[in-house]
Amino acid sequence: MINYFSSNFKLGILGGGQLGKMMLYETRKYDIQTNVLEPNPEAPCKIACDYFETGDLMDFDTVVNFGRKVDVLTFEIEGVNIEALKQLEQEGIKTYPSAETLEKIQNKGIQKNFYKKHQIPTVDFEVFSSKKYLISALENNKISFPFVWKSTTGGYDGKGVSVIKTKEALNDLADAECIAENLVPFKNELAVIVARSASGEVKTYPVVEMEFHPTANQVEYVICPARIEDTVATKARELAVKVSEAFEHVGLLAVEMFQTENDEILVNEVAPRPHNSGHYSIEASYTNQFEQHIRAILDLPLGITDSKVGGIMVNLVGDTSHEGEVVYENIEKIMKMPGVTPHIYGKKITRPFRKMGHVTIVNKDLAEARKIAEEVKNSIKVISKQ
Repeated sequence: MINYFSSNFKLGILGGGQLGKMMLYETRKYDIQTNVLEPNPEAPCKIACDYFETGDLMDFDTVVNFGRKVDVLTFEIEGVNIEALKQLEQEGIKTYPSAETLEKIQNKGIQKNFYKKHQIPTVDFEVFSSKKYLISALENNKISFPFVWKSTTGGYDGKGVSVIKTKEALNDLADAECIAENLVPFKNELAVIVARSASGEVKTYPVVEMEFHPTANQVEYVICPARIEDTVATKARELAVKVSEAFEHVGLLAVEMFQTENDEILVNEVAPRPHNSGHYSIEASYTNQFEQHIRAILDLPLGITDSKVGGIMVNLVGDTSHEGEVVYENIEKIMKMPGVTPHIYGKKITRPFRKMGHVTIVNKDLAEARKIAEEVKNSIKVISKQ
C-alpha cells in the first residue's frame, strides 16, 4: 500500500478550474501533495495546490514534462493532449482515467459510435466531417428538421449544441465535424455518477434530475434524488454501470441520460471526471464526488454513495448583461435561508452565462428544497462592478 498521506507522493491534476479546486478540498483534507497544470495563471486551483504551473494542456512536451514530476496523473477537463498521456503511461506514470478511455470520449462522434458498437441505447445520430456534408444530407432527405446539432469537439456548458429547426439556422453553425441527432421527446434529463477504483470496485450515486435553462442550454438545477419511479431509477443505474464497464474507466464517469415518454433510458453523453451533476454531493452525500474520485484513482476503498438528505444544486452563472470584475449581489440574503451553502469558484471576471459558482440547498423535504432553490435563483445575481 502506497503512503499517500503526509508523504512525498505527488498527485498531478491537468486543468486548474473549479472542478480541480473542489478536488483540492479533498487532497487538503488528506494531506496529499498536488501539482496543477493550467493555461490561466489566475485559475481557481492556484490558491490550494502545492505546485502550480502555467502551460498549454494540448501541448505534448508541456504535458509530458509536467507528468514526469508526479506519481499519479488525473484531469478535470477533457481537452488535454492524449498522445502525451500515452507517452507518460509508457514511462510508468499512472494516468486515471487512462488515455485509452479519454480517446473514446473526447470526440463526441467517436463516443456515439462507441455506444452503437457496445449496444448501449442512445439517440439515433449521423456524424458529418463538415457542414457541407450535413447540408447535402438534408438536401437528400437523409436527415430532416428539426434535429440537434453538436460539434464533436470543444463543446461545454451549452456551447457547441443547437436545436436546428430551419435552413436559415444552418448559417450560424461552425464549419467543423459535427453530429446530427434525432430530436427525442423526453420526460426528464437524468444523470448517474459511477465511481470505479483502479482495482475494479464500482459504486453508483443516486439518479439526479437536471432542469435546463431554456435558451442557454445550461443546467440550472440538479435535484437529488430524481423525482422518478424506483423502477426507472434502477434501470438508469444499471445502464450507467454497463457504460462504465464498456469504457473501463478509473475515477468518476458522469453518465447523462434521457428518460423517454415510454420510460426508455437513452445515454446522451458522458464525462470522465467530477461533474456539475454531482456538486450537490458536497453537502448532501456521505462521500462527495470529489473525495470519491481521489479514492478511486488512488485505489483506496470507495465511500458509500447514499445521500444523507435531499439536495438541490443551483448553478451561479454570469448575468446576461454584465461583463467585467465580478460582484455577487444578495449573497447575504441567500445565506440567511435554511440549508443554503454557496460555493464561489474564484473567477475574477464574469461574462454572460459563465459558471461562477453554485449553491447547494439541503432539506429533508425535497419539495421545500426546490422552493428555496427557486428563491435562491431569483435572489442572487452575478454582475460586474459598475
